[in-house]
Parts: sequence; structure tokens; C-alpha cells
Amino acid sequence: MARFSLSAVGADRPGIVAGVSGALVDLGCNLEDSTMTILHGHFAILLVVSSPEDVTSEELESAIEPVAQAFDLTVAVRPLSGSNGNDQKPDSTGGEPWTISVHGADRPGIVHAVTSALAEAQGNVVDLATHLVGEAGSPVYVMTLRATLPGGEAGEAAAEHVRSSASALGVHCTVHPDESDLF
Repeated sequence: MARFSLSAVGADRPGIVAGVSGALVDLGCNLEDSTMTILHGHFAILLVVSSPEDVTSEELESAIEPVAQAFDLTVAVRPLSGSNGNDQKPDSTGGEPWTISVHGADRPGIVHAVTSALAEAQGNVVDLATHLVGEAGSPVYVMTLRATLPGGEAGEAAAEHVRSSASALGVHCTVHPDESDLF
């Protein structure tokens, strides 16, 4: 099987996921990993797609083109290197799974500060989502991360480093190990 990344974005409308996934199924492709969300009224899709070995990125783009035109989507398809079925999963960094939650007054630099502290502590972002909630005049910024941190005492020290970096921005941050083994 060959693997590709496929991204698409356009104004949110019913039927986008059905159209994109239908075009991929018709080509014999499988969705291995996906994230899809609405961002300020635009629907964003990011997929890892496996396909029969003889399918090219150009063929994938051509298969998606009618859907892209129907929904006015901007689509990009790229081959993934090392697509031999033995690729490492995003959480295979050797760390332990943690959840990080941040909330507070919206301001530039929150994502950068928290993820920089995470990287300095040898942590790895596995999933990150941000939202503005509350009233338009005084929105609250909410960020949730799933990450891996080093094991044992190093993980606790890393968690404290992330907490203190967020605190320096005046936002509240909780960092705790995940209880689930399904990370």
C-alpha cells in the first residue's frame, strides 16, 4: 500500500466528508488517520490515506477534483515517505501520555509558550485543539493538548515546567497523566 497526506479546506457545508470519503473509496483507498473540524465557519480535513500501490498523488487529486469543485475546497495531496506499513505511530516517542489543559484571557503567544516549554522538556504534541469561548467582548481562550512526556520524575518535572510557562502568561494550566491505555 502507498500512503498519502490529504488536506482540504472550504466553507462548511453538509456533505463534504461524504463526498471526499466517497471519492477515496471509489479509488480503493482507506482512511488510516484523520482529523476534521470546523474553524471559524470553514471545514478543515487532514487525512492519512492508504491506497493500492499503483495509485499516484496525481490520481488521488483527480479523483477528489469533482468534490473539490462541488464544495469549493482547496485540496493538497502529498505522498508520505516510508509508506511500507511499518511507520511509527505519532505516540511512539517512548514517552508517557499526558493531557494538558489551558484557559484564560485570549492573547498572542499562548500556543507558542506552552508548546515551547513542552519541547524543552522533551515532550511531544500528539493532538492540540484551541477554541475561543464566552462572550465576544471578553472571550476565554481554551487549549487542550494530548502529549507524551518523559517517564517518572522527569515527566513530573516536565509537567511543572509547562505549568510555570503558562502561568507566566497569566493563564491557568493543568497537566496530568492520562489514565487510559488507549492513547
